[in-house]
Amino acid sequence: MIDRQSDPKGWFAAIYQQNAPIITQLDDGNLDIDEAGQGGVDYTSSSSAPGIVARGLDLLGPYAGDEVLEIGTGTGWTAALLAYRLGDANVTSIEIDPAVHATAAVNLKAAGYAPHLVLGDGAEGWPQGALYNGVHVTCGVRKVPQAWVEQTRPGGVIVLPWMPGWEAGHMLKLTATGDGTAVGRFHGSCAFMMLRSQRSVLPAYSDDFRDSGTDLDPRRVVRSSFGADIAVAGLLPGVDATHTDEDDGGFHLWVWSGDSDAQVHYSPDYKRAAVHQRGPRDLWNEVEEAFLRWVGWGSPGRDRFGLTVTPDGQHVWLDRPDNVIR
Repeated sequence: MIDRQSDPKGWFAAIYQQNAPIITQLDDGNLDIDEAGQGGVDYTSSSSAPGIVARGLDLLGPYAGDEVLEIGTGTGWTAALLAYRLGDANVTSIEIDPAVHATAAVNLKAAGYAPHLVLGDGAEGWPQGALYNGVHVTCGVRKVPQAWVEQTRPGGVIVLPWMPGWEAGHMLKLTATGDGTAVGRFHGSCAFMMLRSQRSVLPAYSDDFRDSGTDLDPRRVVRSSFGADIAVAGLLPGVDATHTDEDDGGFHLWVWSGDSDAQVHYSPDYKRAAVHQRGPRDLWNEVEEAFLRWVGWGSPGRDRFGLTVTPDGQHVWLDRPDNVIR
């Protein structure tokens, strides 16, 4: 941690020379920022890396005079960029955390900008200011809220980090069609803190594991392609995963959803990976089938996938919107 008062040169160098996020809140404000970097700490607000901010705004591509709704004010930096480009009156930014909201207001005033700041749940959008030409989202989203689609003008753009829980996040650009639907493709990787109402919840388990094995190397499932990541996430919505590399060359994958989970362990000493599953679903079997279906499609890359949001839900598709993967 660099203190601005005691090391102003170091502070400015860290701010302006690194393309990295700056953590600004821990555990929803329940921990002091000095505890950043310690194990088991949840990062809950930040100033995003300049590179990913620029990419998101480029995808948004607002025209002069456009009205934009930002979901997640954070430090206020992106709201200031939008206000500089579009004017204060055309930018509305909503933040759920009262302390973060208050700090952003101070930061924006000091910088000379005054967009409309709202304290509220960004998942609901801000219907009082609709319709918007664009919606810019600065937090990870599993399921795109229908409110954002309904509050966007026909032809308007929604840019968001799609983070379904399975592997990497993906920048997503959707365009509203005017009938409650939005459709678009994925554009590169990203990692953001989650929309608070869509954070992952780790359930408690009581069942014993069912032990088996697999010939499919779990490392290939999570490292083959971003296209594979989207395919598995699209075929298995609501499934989360995390994995670790071990010092002895081993690899451990943990998959969970609801009251089921699976743990798959690869070791260089064994020809087959060990599989341990519990709960009503055999989650590793489902992941294995989804991955091999992607292989059977010819291993398409991320640029061939897209997502459609309708009042009935969201659907991942391959090549064209009418080819929904199932």
